[in-house]
Amino acid sequence: MTQRVAILISGGGSNMLALLRSMTGAHPARPVLVAANDPAAGGLARAAQAGVPVAAVDHRTFRGDRAAFEAALLEHLDAARPDWLCLAGFMRILTPGFVARFAGRMLNIHPSLLPKYPGLHTHARALAAGDREAGCTVHEVTADLDAGPILGQARVPVLPGDTAATLAARVLPMEHRLYPAVLRRVCEGNRTPLFLD
Repeated sequence: MTQRVAILISGGGSNMLALLRSMTGAHPARPVLVAANDPAAGGLARAAQAGVPVAAVDHRTFRGDRAAFEAALLEHLDAARPDWLCLAGFMRILTPGFVARFAGRMLNIHPSLLPKYPGLHTHARALAAGDREAGCTVHEVTADLDAGPILGQARVPVLPGDTAATLAARVLPMEHRLYPAVLRRVCEGNRTPLFLD
């Protein structure tokens, strides 16, 4: 049975596009919704051009009321009936109640080798620490920020003279490889962590 995937974004949606492009042919899943917390998110137009239904719930209209924002978002998600929810550059912290609704069925990609550097500014933090390698992680989303079970990681070397921007540019293509690969595996029932170099 084909599994249904919804994707949450906040910006241009490059990881979202990588996921959409992967869900073709013999892939066990298909996209049913791309939703954003910003109506101006560039990824919404890109998803619509790909033929995927889109929705936007502007978090700014719910300032100070995260539960109301999530309730509005859930209206769209419930209508789409996803089996999986993929966060792809979704820059909102979700409440434990929301996360519980999708327990075991929500994935996120994070631009560090977790458990190192949860949260923001991951590449600058890796450089400041003198790390020799960096990368990205796909993990199951839990109520604790960037702390869920690791389902995949991809590594890149840190090169002399790297800046946060150059390192981010080297990690991003690995994100685009890793996230689709992990999504396909979990849709096939395989939660064994995948490691790419």
